[in-house]
Formats: sequence, structure tokens, C-alpha cells
Amino acid sequence: MSTMPMMPSMPQGAEAPLLLVEQVHKAYGEHAVLVGLDLQVRPHEVVALIGASGSGKSTLLRCINGLEEVDAGHIVLDGDLEVTPPGADLDLVRRRVGIVFQGYNLFPHLSVLDNITLGPRKVLGTSRAQAEQAARTLLDRFGLAERAETFPDRLSGGQQQRVAIVRALAVDPELMLFDEITSALDPQLVGEVLDVVRELSTSGMTILMATHEMSFAREVADRVCFLDNGRVLEQGPPSQVLESPIEARTAEFLARTRRG
Repeated sequence: MSTMPMMPSMPQGAEAPLLLVEQVHKAYGEHAVLVGLDLQVRPHEVVALIGASGSGKSTLLRCINGLEEVDAGHIVLDGDLEVTPPGADLDLVRRRVGIVFQGYNLFPHLSVLDNITLGPRKVLGTSRAQAEQAARTLLDRFGLAERAETFPDRLSGGQQQRVAIVRALAVDPELMLFDEITSALDPQLVGEVLDVVRELSTSGMTILMATHEMSFAREVADRVCFLDNGRVLEQGPPSQVLESPIEARTAEFLARTRRG
């Protein structure tokens, strides 16, 4: 039987975390990727994960969504939904936690509208009419209304990524995970995708995003976490972590990113 982790004591009046990651370990063979990683994300908070390639950002996001199984530790959503097995209801986890990757992963044989309505219809049991109405509302919200009947191969990379975000939002998740969603885009298309994330952040969506866009993290994140060798080495407000880091490893990483 799965044993739920003890929730850390919260200061009186503090908001309980929507996401609790506690002492999570994950290895691929002999290669340890996550090493006793701890993280909390509060409701409506935007948290940016930064760090070098291989530091564990993508693996962490995949573990939170249940796409990867942790070797040890616990991941709990909203205080009651265990993400880590045994006892994990992964269908429920994926209804409550949306994830968007670098690749758009749209179904090429389906129109934009059908890509978006598939989840609500299959996962939530929503009728086609209701799913299409909700999808069109989301498409209109993010400037894609005229693309509803278009197939993915007729869209730009930026448009495909925006559709991928809308598809994830269509099941009304509590938490959105973004895994370097602009890294595969041409530079001129990055802005339109970041605009979607910016709009979500101002609307109160809880977001955990791995990003190499430091200026964007400074703008939209409430907190920045620097991952190094599978742990959160440093975290704090963007102004502190990105401009006056405490840890030497954080400062070294930021210096490398500035040099390009």
C-alpha cells in the first residue's frame, strides 16, 4: 500500500502547495538524473526551471505528469492525488496536469479542431458539440479561430505549438507543465508562443516551466529554480536568482548563457 508523504508544516495563513515533490530520485541505468529533488508549487504560482542540459528539468516534468516512474520519493497533487506508484491514478493525473513538449505532437491526420476535442471527448466524456464549442472559444482566445479546420502541416511552427497548448488546456487542468516549448522554433516565432504563456500566467493558471528564455522567466515567473545535478540548488525571486545568485554554480550557468 502506498504511504502518503507527510506534508511539511506551513506557516499559519500560508497557502498549501498544489504540487509537492519530495525526495524524488530517478536514474536511467547507472546515470542518476534526479537526486533527492524537493519542490513545491503553490496555486496560481508561475515557477521557472533553469539549468544546463542534463540537469533534470525535462525528467522532472515527465515524472510529475506520470510519463516517467520515479525510483524513490513522492509526488502529490493538491494534497490528495498521489502521482507516484503504487496507487497512482495516472488517467486522473493527466486530466489535472497538462504538459506541452518541445515537439508539437499534433496528430497529422486530424484538423486543429479535432486535435483539441479528442481529449475532452475521450477522457472527460464530453459531447462532440460541447467539446467543439469549448475548443473554438479557446482558439479564439489565443488568436487561432480561423485555423480550426486547418491540418497541422499547413501551420507554422509557432501556430502548431500554440495549438498544442490549447489542446492541453482543453481538459481544464489545474497545473500546466511546459518543457522548453520554444527551443525548436525559429527565433521569429518564439514571441507568439510566449504570448500564450504570458496570458495564462496573468489569468491565474499554475505553471511549472523549463525554459532557456531568461528574460521571459524574469518577466513572468514568481520564482526561479536552478537545477544542477538533479537537485534544486538555488531558488528564489527572479531578480535574486538571475541577477544576484548566491550559489557559484548558478552564477557560472548564467554567465555561460549570457555568452551564448
